[in-house]
Amino acid sequence: MPFNELRAISSFARAIELGSIRKAAQAQGITPQAASHAIAKLERDLGVRLMHRTTRSLAATEEGRHLLEQALPALATLEGALAQAKDARHAIAGPLRISGPKSTFAPVLAPLLDEFCTTHPTVQTDVELDDAIGDWVHERVDVGFRIGVRHPASGLIARRLFPLQLIVCAAPAYLKRHGAPATPADLSAHRCSVFRNPVTGRISPWYFNVAGAVEEQDIRPAFSTNDLELEVQLVLAGQGIGQLTNLSAATHIRAGRLVPVLLPYMSADYGVFLYYGSRKAQPKRVRAFIDMAIARLQDAPDFVLGSKELEAAARAIPRNRRR
Repeated sequence: MPFNELRAISSFARAIELGSIRKAAQAQGITPQAASHAIAKLERDLGVRLMHRTTRSLAATEEGRHLLEQALPALATLEGALAQAKDARHAIAGPLRISGPKSTFAPVLAPLLDEFCTTHPTVQTDVELDDAIGDWVHERVDVGFRIGVRHPASGLIARRLFPLQLIVCAAPAYLKRHGAPATPADLSAHRCSVFRNPVTGRISPWYFNVAGAVEEQDIRPAFSTNDLELEVQLVLAGQGIGQLTNLSAATHIRAGRLVPVLLPYMSADYGVFLYYGSRKAQPKRVRAFIDMAIARLQDAPDFVLGSKELEAAARAIPRNRRR
């Protein structure tokens, strides 16, 4: 049904209810001329008279009464739905759909979700973690997280939360046996782990910062996997050197379970981004989650390792085994 017809039926119903087209127009926030014109056009389109009008009163015709009997329940349902939609904008309740990368992101997202769900228990969160970037509009995603250098789709607002540090590191036991590389070229003499993208199946190169520019280096793997958590466990076990993100490595480096190497070549050009749609007409539950995500994850001290912290951790490399 065209919107004009819906407005005309509503004007007609209000006029009969209030006994005046002028009062009906005031209730709808339109001019009396607009209300009268809408009702007259509805009568012309239907080919019947809907009301008897005099200078002092108006009343529905037989056809008008039949129309109201059929239309009023539907109008009440529609008005209720519109009222609920308006209330939802101001209430922190209802469904919230969140998207993010599957690899290594759960430790970042879980504490945030725990706090948000505790604070706002009437919000129903639906989380989809997937390394593939889908159509967020079609999938009705409210808020998304992604790792990269630019946002994955047009029409989205991107907020950089913190850098993604690509840290080459190894367990102390491995470095004690094999020593530490001094340059990326030295990696050819080491057992290295590589990550195989679960979406494309391709082996990911390692990234290094060389003279201020990011360079890719293909690594001859001692082992490869499409699961980042498994790679972390193998590196922790001393099976080889890995280039891990700060999301995976920060806790282990701070605990001394991993030692960073090749720090002068560490790349931090990628970032962790928060994505969402237009701020206009944004439900309050979405705004609340975005605000909490920014407050908790901006610069992310739990995951971002400072230069002094990294240098102190690197001093754990056995001096007699440096290469």
